[in-house]
Amino acid sequence: MTRFLNVKDEGPGYREVSVAEAGVAEFGAVRTCIFTALRLDFSTAEDGDAARTSSDGFTQQSCRFPANLVGVAEGNTTSVKRPYTTTDSRLVLEDGSIWRGKSFGATGTQVAEVVFNTSMTGYQEILTDPSYAGQFVLMTQPHIGNTGINTDDEESQKCFLGGLIIRNLSPTTSNWRSTEILSDYLKKRNVMGISDIDTRAITRRLRQDGSLVGVLTTDSSLTDEQVLQMARNWSIVGKDLISGVSCKAPYEWKDPTGGDWEFSKEAGTVSDTFNVVAFDFGIKHNILRRLASYGCKIKVVPSTWPAAEVLKLKPDGILFSNGPGDPSAVPYAVETVREILGQVPVFGICMGHQLLGQALGGKTFKMKFGHHGGNHPVRHLPTGRVEISSQNHNYAVDPATLPEGAEVTHINLNDGTCAGLSFPAMKVMSIQYHPESSPGPHDADPAFYDFIQMMKNNKQSQS
Repeated sequence: MTRFLNVKDEGPGYREVSVAEAGVAEFGAVRTCIFTALRLDFSTAEDGDAARTSSDGFTQQSCRFPANLVGVAEGNTTSVKRPYTTTDSRLVLEDGSIWRGKSFGATGTQVAEVVFNTSMTGYQEILTDPSYAGQFVLMTQPHIGNTGINTDDEESQKCFLGGLIIRNLSPTTSNWRSTEILSDYLKKRNVMGISDIDTRAITRRLRQDGSLVGVLTTDSSLTDEQVLQMARNWSIVGKDLISGVSCKAPYEWKDPTGGDWEFSKEAGTVSDTFNVVAFDFGIKHNILRRLASYGCKIKVVPSTWPAAEVLKLKPDGILFSNGPGDPSAVPYAVETVREILGQVPVFGICMGHQLLGQALGGKTFKMKFGHHGGNHPVRHLPTGRVEISSQNHNYAVDPATLPEGAEVTHINLNDGTCAGLSFPAMKVMSIQYHPESSPGPHDADPAFYDFIQMMKNNKQSQS
């Protein structure tokens, strides 16, 4: 007699198995089966191991199973081979916890800092945000991959993050712009992914203990202890991650936000043209698009470009962009910012904000688990306006260390940290979050307009 098994997860250690036990009828190429349910106890069995069955009153017989579903069942012992992958990947955190799941994307072994992102949408923008270099991104949104991948939402030329950690990988893609599925996209870009793990539990652990170093591996030859030591021997602190994401040579950027996507009325009211030099510490494409939409002619330069060479271009303003890692690990960038201070209007975003803080004489510190997501409330202190912002950083400026004349302009309403500053006498403005909001709401876009006004006022004061 032939039996057909369909295996369904029912919780740790158990699988519900439907078995065609009798009444198999042939109707041409169509087979109809009468199924009865058996419960297999897998609490002590691994894939392919023998597992004792409890027949719930059904007579157990020697049976032949289709080879692609199960092994041979004889007597009361069934050797079961599941028709799907169970766990073939591990995430091992430095605290000793081990999380087993399913691999998608690339295979191999990677070590990085684990952070969680609370954005509900926008995983493609997150994957291509250079600020995630050196990090594994855990998405708190459980359902990822359902909108696929498209050619328009890239925030840089490649993926810089170490890996993607998710609860569920969508088996289907449904979006009119989609050209590729997520797993194929990651495999082509050599980015590892792990799914079917408890992302809520890991998020709670990170919130309680702070960001943790982890190792993601599909290499079964490595023991858990070996992988754990890899995690404990690595640190993101003090690493220059900017040099690995910055452009290698200057280039010009001309593309504004597309007409179908433009959302700002102010962007269409700017009549002047401003020459802006943007330092690429890991800049996102939509930051450049927003500047272009406000009438800026943009020249992007590498993170190591000398300040003197930049000032020779006679820019109306300078942008210090977002970027990954520890600002204290890039003293050359701090020195470049310091040499430019007071000469032309400058605008710092995220890493640029932190570099400005240090260049002004202030200090930065590593946060417990950082800010990563598209739903962080920020108050603009001069007006009282509250913005829901997109954020991605693990370091913050300590306002108590800033010199006289520097003003805190924004605070994060979740934890009270400095989210923006200005120093009018030095022609400085900066924010700790992402005003281009890709992904995220557009509440912070007026920051670009403020930068335009600062350059305009500076021009008028010199004429």
